[in-house]
Amino acid sequence: MKITRKFSVDYDHRLVFTRDVFSPANEELAQLLGEVPARLFAFIDSGLAEADPELKNRLAQWVARHPSIKLEGICIVPGGEACKRDLGVVTECLQKLLAAKLCRHSFALIIGGGAVLDSVGLACSLFHRGLNQIRLPSTLLSQDDSGVGVKNAVNLFGVKNLVGSFSPPWAVINDAAFLDHLGPRQIRAGAAEAFKVALIKDADFFGRLEELAPQIVEQRPLALEELARRAAILHMDHICFNGDPFEKGSSRPLDFGHWSAHCLEVLSDHALLHGEAVAIGMAIDLHIAVDLGLLTLHDRNRALKLLGDLGYQLWHPALTFRDANGKLKILKGLSDFQEHLGGQLTVAMPIAIGHVIDIHEIPADAVERAVAALAAKY
Repeated sequence: MKITRKFSVDYDHRLVFTRDVFSPANEELAQLLGEVPARLFAFIDSGLAEADPELKNRLAQWVARHPSIKLEGICIVPGGEACKRDLGVVTECLQKLLAAKLCRHSFALIIGGGAVLDSVGLACSLFHRGLNQIRLPSTLLSQDDSGVGVKNAVNLFGVKNLVGSFSPPWAVINDAAFLDHLGPRQIRAGAAEAFKVALIKDADFFGRLEELAPQIVEQRPLALEELARRAAILHMDHICFNGDPFEKGSSRPLDFGHWSAHCLEVLSDHALLHGEAVAIGMAIDLHIAVDLGLLTLHDRNRALKLLGDLGYQLWHPALTFRDANGKLKILKGLSDFQEHLGGQLTVAMPIAIGHVIDIHEIPADAVERAVAALAAKY
C-alpha cells in the first residue's frame, strides 16, 4: 500500500528599510519582535565591531529601553570568507546558543556581512531545528542580495556552500546607516549584484544604474540607498513569486555570472571578493552570449560600459590558469555548477537588457574566446 499526502508551509518574508535601527526613536525592530516578552541573542561581525566600536553599546541601550526584550548575550563572530571555510563558526555559535538556554521561540539577531549571515544563519537553522533569525546586513552586497535570501551555507572540503539549509529569516532589516562606513571596494562588490539583477530582470533599473553610476562611485548615500532598495525588492520578488523559493529545480537566473565566479574565487585564493568575481563572471558570460548568437553587440557593450563606469577590473590572472591537460581551470566551474544544481546543466544567459533564457551547454572554445577577449581588452 502506498499513501501520498501533499502539504505546504506559508512563510512571511519581511523586509524593512530604515536608518539607525538602534536610535532611541526607531521602533522597527521592536515592532518585529512584537509585544510579548522576547529573548534575544546577538551575533556581530568582527569587522563591523572593529569599524563601529559603539555598536554593542547602542544595541544594549536600545534593549534597555524595551522592558519586554531581554538580551541574553552578544557574540563577536569572525567576519569575511574565513568564517565560512568550515563548520568551526557554526559549532561555536551553537555552543553560545545552548549556553544561553534559548528555546526555538527565541530570536537571533545577526548583524554583519554575507559570510557572517551565512555561517551564523546556518547555526540558527540547526539549533532546535530552527531559531527565529532577524538579519541586519551590514554591507551593500548583503543588503541588496544575499541578506534578503532564504539560504544559509558554509564551505566544506574545499567546496563552496557545500553544507547549508533553506531557512527563511523572521525578518531582514536594511539599515542604510551601515552603508555610510563602507569603502570603495565594498561598494563595488555590492553593486555587482544590483547590476546582475537589473541586467536579467529589469531594463528600467539597468537604465537607472547607468544614470546613478557616477553617484555610486562617489558613494552618495541616496544613490546607494536606492540601489540597495530596488535590487533587494527584485531579489525578494524572485524568491516569493517565481514558484521555486527552495531551488528544487535547476533554473537559477539569480546565479547569472556565478558559475565562473565561484571557481574564480577559489582560484584566486579568495583575493577577489565575491562581487568582484561576479563582475568578471558576468563579463565572461556577456561575451559568451554574443558568441552563441543570443545577445547583440550593442547590448553587450552597453553592459560592459556600465561595469567599467562602476569601476570594475574585469580581469584576473587566475582566468588563464590551466590544468595538466592544458584545459582552463575556470571550466571546472561548469561541472561544479552542474553538480551543485543537480541534473542537467542550466545556466542563465542574457538575450537583451532585462531578459535571460536558460541554456544547457557552454562550449569550452566559447569560454576560451571569452577569456581571450577579456585578456586583450583588460
